Amino acid sequence: MIGRYRALRRAGLLGINERNLRLVNELNPRRLIRLVDDKRETKRLAMAAGIPTPELYGVIANPFHMRHLESYLDKPDGVVIKPANGSQGNGIQVLMEPMRGGWRRSNGQRAMLEDIRFHVNNILSGMYSLSGQPDVAMFEYRVKFDEIFNPISFGGVPDIRIIVVRGIPAVAMVRLPTAESDGKANLHKGGVGVGLDLVTGKTLSGMQNGKTTDIHPDTANPLKNFSVPHWDAMLEMAAKAYDVTGLGYLGADIVLDKGKGPLLLELNARPGLAIQIANRIGIRPLLNATLEADTEGMDALARVELARKLYRQNVPEVV
Repeated sequence: MIGRYRALRRAGLLGINERNLRLVNELNPRRLIRLVDDKRETKRLAMAAGIPTPELYGVIANPFHMRHLESYLDKPDGVVIKPANGSQGNGIQVLMEPMRGGWRRSNGQRAMLEDIRFHVNNILSGMYSLSGQPDVAMFEYRVKFDEIFNPISFGGVPDIRIIVVRGIPAVAMVRLPTAESDGKANLHKGGVGVGLDLVTGKTLSGMQNGKTTDIHPDTANPLKNFSVPHWDAMLEMAAKAYDVTGLGYLGADIVLDKGKGPLLLELNARPGLAIQIANRIGIRPLLNATLEADTEGMDALARVELARKLYRQNVPEVV
């Protein structure tokens, strides 16, 4: 056991306890974490800073607001319903379009008004919230994802996760929906994570359920060498997320809409470490260099350029 631990340390693998102590506890004051735990607050901050996000159609905060439900659903291109304080994709329901008196879900099934009302009531009860406390249901623009990922995606919207340390983008991956994940870009539910070269935005190798893979499980297409469009803009958006939240360790989740370009979906104050498996690197050397970097007086663009430099210095061989 000790030998295995030492081998992982030599490989630069960051563990969950070290993440909590060095990053979450040290860099994320508790008073600021609420800014990203509540997706409404995240959206407000992003909009004020000029960071594009999916349009918010409205919220239902209590049963009295349920009278607005049908007007929020009256969107020809569909709508996304999500808990304001949810996590790991729990409670998110994607309605694609009206369908014979109801709405077509992303999995192809039909949802009737009573089904949706029941789901919204579950959100209000706190069924999906981080703390189990009563929550708020948000109704958002449904992203129409860019077809660039069609060969390596299944039934949903891919997203890009960029981990930012002290305002410096450090490591990134694209998360791809699968049949197992029910069309959600969620690694906990069986989605695929694919490492990204931070400098070029090109895909590397991937992982699913904690195991490495070079192909998508549903399409069987290779995962490597897809170039993420608008990569520079995404890095700048992630760097700006630090400026608006003050959180020194965060994950920026960005989606690519085919008409609107990159949109900030949400921020996470406790991003996980599976991104190391997706990139097939231990991030401790990169993390140490990022924590030691002098960023005094740097704006978001300058920190992005520093990020590229640090990445190339500490990840010399991209696999």
